[in-house]
Amino acid sequence: MKMQFDAVIIGGGASGLMCAVAAKLKNSKLNIAIIEKNDRVGKKLLSTGNGRCNLTNKNVAADKYKGTFDGLADVLKRYDTDKLLSYFKNLGLLTFCDSEGRYYPVSKQASSVLDVLRFNAERLGVTILCKQNIHSISRQNGFTVKTADGVITADKLVICCGSKASPKLGGSASASDYLKNLGHTALPFSPALCPIKVDAGVIKSLKGLRAAAKVTLSRNGKEIKAESGEVQFADGALSGICVFNLSLYAEKGDKISLDLADYISEKELYAHLLNNKKLFANLTAENIFTGILQKRLAQAVIKTSKIELNKNISDLTENELNALVKTAKNMTFTVTGNAGFEQAQCALGGVKGNEIDGKTMQSRRVNNLYICGEAIDVCGECGGYNLHFAFASGIIAGESL
Repeated sequence: MKMQFDAVIIGGGASGLMCAVAAKLKNSKLNIAIIEKNDRVGKKLLSTGNGRCNLTNKNVAADKYKGTFDGLADVLKRYDTDKLLSYFKNLGLLTFCDSEGRYYPVSKQASSVLDVLRFNAERLGVTILCKQNIHSISRQNGFTVKTADGVITADKLVICCGSKASPKLGGSASASDYLKNLGHTALPFSPALCPIKVDAGVIKSLKGLRAAAKVTLSRNGKEIKAESGEVQFADGALSGICVFNLSLYAEKGDKISLDLADYISEKELYAHLLNNKKLFANLTAENIFTGILQKRLAQAVIKTSKIELNKNISDLTENELNALVKTAKNMTFTVTGNAGFEQAQCALGGVKGNEIDGKTMQSRRVNNLYICGEAIDVCGECGGYNLHFAFASGIIAGESL
């Protein structure tokens, strides 16, 4: 097989599909091909938003992202939330916004987003080549892509294949490998938006439990970031959307503290415990949080406060009640690492951001090479921010071809 195109897009995910569609809408005469290693395009897209595809957020802003990409503001300015939603509407997709500011297709099915992109790509005449294992990419009279099936050449090349995150859905580090060979600096990938591993302690007794809390990440006594939401206690790790967002910033040795009663002050919580001491005087200490915390969680708080579970509630001292309040409002764990790429939704790392022009997504090192989506060292928080960047950067790259 030997094929020639005006532009070849490596990666048939959210960014690659949008790039192809945008390119053909801007210039219908362009001969565009997408090269995808999986047996179909958009495989990872189908799993986003728990299968509903949270494609953007009304609160999209640069401070929702971490990474080295200095062109992020340009991308978000050119395609903000309203402009991206309008672009999707013109492609045939209707959306709605939930109470948290997250946008989904009205069908609540990620397949609707994929179908809109796929059908438009087919309608516009984009060539889609699946099951293509790339052996090498080189610069020879443009760009030459060698696959197991043959040679594909193009005047322009777009790299938007993903990171190592979610390997079961096709995640790999191939983008960095290709771009390093083309002269770019590729920062190592690290898992992001994933559970955070913490020191053992009482965490083992809480496995499978869920609890509302304010979660604070700190380093050397200084707060890095705080989030509120549902915390999920896993096997040696903390999980949940609020924890995922903190995983962008967490480092080994950091502290994560949980305020398990964020809705009241320490003084109010103390008053509740004092009242419970009167109400349940004949019961054991493990019942002091009755009506406040789930039983297993209460036991963990009591153990952490170094109080015997079988001690009579009536015998709890003022200092012990204060200790229980302090623990419930500031249950602290030490970060030991993260859960790895298998459980990561995204990844930090990829092409160093200052090597890409945010106004065109063209490489500042290689003419006619464009880079977008997960291939760039930028990662957003949970809530549609990463898909927004994938789509927006894909449109800009496509319109620049």
